[in-house]
Amino acid sequence: MSLRLGYGTNGLTDLRLDDALGLLADLGYDGVGLTLDHMHLDPLAPDLGARTRQVARRLDELGLGVTVETGARYVLDPRRKHGPSLLDPDPEARASRTALLVRSVGIAAELGAHAVHCFSGTTPPDTAKDTAWQRLTDALAPVLDAATRAGVPLAIEPEPGHLLATLADFHHLRTLLGDPEPLGLTLDIGHCQCLEPRPPADCVKDAAPWLRHVQIEDMRRGVHEHLPFGDGEIDFPPVLEALAATGYDGLTVVELPRHSHAGPELARTSMEFLRSAARARNGAAAC
Repeated sequence: MSLRLGYGTNGLTDLRLDDALGLLADLGYDGVGLTLDHMHLDPLAPDLGARTRQVARRLDELGLGVTVETGARYVLDPRRKHGPSLLDPDPEARASRTALLVRSVGIAAELGAHAVHCFSGTTPPDTAKDTAWQRLTDALAPVLDAATRAGVPLAIEPEPGHLLATLADFHHLRTLLGDPEPLGLTLDIGHCQCLEPRPPADCVKDAAPWLRHVQIEDMRRGVHEHLPFGDGEIDFPPVLEALAATGYDGLTVVELPRHSHAGPELARTSMEFLRSAARARNGAAAC
């Protein structure tokens, strides 16, 4: 395959990180989407530098690339999912999320990651849209500065239900920020099927200049549920063809965060599915 495939550790939370990395290497994955969380390279626990260097050595030993993902559900607040966000009404709470992202950029640089993923968060109740966008741009400014210094792109993800939910919202953010060089896009193929007006393959083509990270899974129109391949509605050969045509050379990471109970088996069958879809794509191109 011309694409570099990875698997997200948020779908392997029942495994130790070292075991998860070994599994993915054995299955033939090119890399890993590493979600920084309490069970996998906790970004807030002691001895972060030493632990990060240990993971970097393990990645190098296995020949795995890496993207740093920051979607851990309770890493900052044990009672609020994804809280606090970059849109939190409390400035100190917003600052704690910004600080985590800045720290994540440093971890990514140490690991040799090709991008740091993030998302906006949902708009708090009784918050005007203009206020929410202002909070987001202000909160991201230090992260973008850190990304510039580290030479690691920040790849923000349009997430259904969030302030930044669509590709159009991503371009709105780019405009508000003045189109900074380190700001790129995480494109989730399932989210395209769920929410975007154009088919996923067309979304890939539209997003190509800004692609810094790609997540992939199956999904149905209008339902934000990450599904194993074949359980949704996406026609994958055209999507893989579109990705290959962009020249994107980062990881395309399988994103099944609610399926850790079956993570090792789904990592195996996901690789088989994507290889089969790639063969179908290549066969159609040869006709």
